[in-house]
Amino acid sequence: MASPDPRPPRTVDTLPRTHHAVVVDRPGGPEQLRWQDHPLPTLGDRDVLVRTHAAGLNFLETYQRSGVYPMQTPFIPGSEGSGVVVALGADVSTVQLGDRVATAGGRGTYAEHFLVHEDQVLPVPEELDLLHAAAVPLQGMTAHYLCRSTTQVHEGQTVVVTAGAGGVGLLLTQMCAHLGARVITTASTEQKRRRSLAAGASASVDYPDLLAAVLEQTDGVGADVVFDGVGKATFEDSLAALRTRGLLVLFGGASGQVPPFDLQRLNSGGGLYVTRPSLTHYTRDREEVRGRADEIFTGLKDGWLRLTVGETFELPDAASAHRALEGRGTTGKVLLVLR
Repeated sequence: MASPDPRPPRTVDTLPRTHHAVVVDRPGGPEQLRWQDHPLPTLGDRDVLVRTHAAGLNFLETYQRSGVYPMQTPFIPGSEGSGVVVALGADVSTVQLGDRVATAGGRGTYAEHFLVHEDQVLPVPEELDLLHAAAVPLQGMTAHYLCRSTTQVHEGQTVVVTAGAGGVGLLLTQMCAHLGARVITTASTEQKRRRSLAAGASASVDYPDLLAAVLEQTDGVGADVVFDGVGKATFEDSLAALRTRGLLVLFGGASGQVPPFDLQRLNSGGGLYVTRPSLTHYTRDREEVRGRADEIFTGLKDGWLRLTVGETFELPDAASAHRALEGRGTTGKVLLVLR
């Protein structure tokens, strides 16, 4: 009987013992993001080690850096990124060395290398470059679960998207419009509102004008759904913009966290619904992750979905990227690129 084929090598020829990473030693401002030498992460049995090409910047990381979301220090921020696979855990069976991949579930993507469980790996189609691939996973799958799973947006509905010129906002607007909904967005500048309209919004207004715009567009009825990623500053208007039995989907807090409120207000507002989802609850296994990514990649290939990469920053200069994001000086997806 022939002996079984030997197992393929699990790493590239050589891997360094250390690499450079953005490390946060204590909570604080953007100045806490320091580019320094750090031990290379250790592979678990089903982990994949990726040589980073680009990392996606998300508001979550500003909360972790500042201490709003407590983290054990020191830590390397980042869960979104793209790159090439350079090492595999002993039990990895669905990923190969040299694969071009992206993920929203990585660990420490603000670094030259990052780890990701094989179930959270997204194969990058050949027609998509790795820079743009880093812009897809977190915000793309967030937009997808919001309009396809948290609620199923459909033709004839009126939906509101706050921060319509942001990374999630632009993708979510395109998806909702593709599903046949009328989309009203908010954005803080005329330039951002033009970008939102180009993405398929039927109207885009400054934040103080939201309620009036919704009532005008719906003949006083209100919106079926409001997708609110801004939080504290927009919550009251988002709630007021809903029709009877409308749904407010609070998926972020760019302006701060919404304080507790009296649930009886949902009754007096017209039997309203409020939910606070997160991507983690909608990417629970490999099938769900791949299913969402496949629909997004198909949309990009077919041309009805377009990515908007806004600013790019060098990965060692993550502090500048955080300042720009927190100062609302960005549009589209912000990426940290490793040259």
